[in-house]
Amino acid sequence: MGDRFNTIAGWVLAGCIAALGLSIVSGMIFKQERPEKMGYPVEGVAEAGGAAAAEPIAVRLAKADVAKGGDVFKQCMACHTINQGGANGIGPNLYATLGEGVAEGKGGFPFSDALKAVGGKWDFDKMDAWLTSPRKFANGTKMTFAGISDPQARANVILYLNTQGSNLPLPAAPAAAPAGADANATASADNATAENVTAK
Repeated sequence: MGDRFNTIAGWVLAGCIAALGLSIVSGMIFKQERPEKMGYPVEGVAEAGGAAAAEPIAVRLAKADVAKGGDVFKQCMACHTINQGGANGIGPNLYATLGEGVAEGKGGFPFSDALKAVGGKWDFDKMDAWLTSPRKFANGTKMTFAGISDPQARANVILYLNTQGSNLPLPAAPAAAPAGADANATASADNATAENVTAK
């Protein structure tokens, strides 16, 4: 009986030593390093930080496409209706939303306190910020949609929303500086610096 126990204990001990040895050897061969970027990218979700600054919404609206906005809006239809007099669903009916008070109206839809706290009216800038990241716009919102990362796709959707009962005038896009203006400004600054150095 004692010999059998010693044999079993010996094999268990040998197995543990072999496993430890394999673990050490594999650790030397296959080095584990922390990845440069954690996680996996999820399409359609904006990355936190590091994103290039988007053009102003007025510029993007000037080149927006209503039909493309309607196509993007199809993903919103799981929760929202947009027809005049349409019923609220998981989310409120969005007919004539632009220009309305934030978290107001919509047939008594129960908006979150976080969205009610934002206040003001839905303008193009607010809608752009909301569609970028609802949770950043109103921390604590009930809306689970992550946002639309593509700035032009957001502008397309906003233009589409505007045609659905709001019809607000689009903001004027800022005038583009003439192509040579930046070069002329740089040259003038260099000349002024050179004159100052010479005068001293």
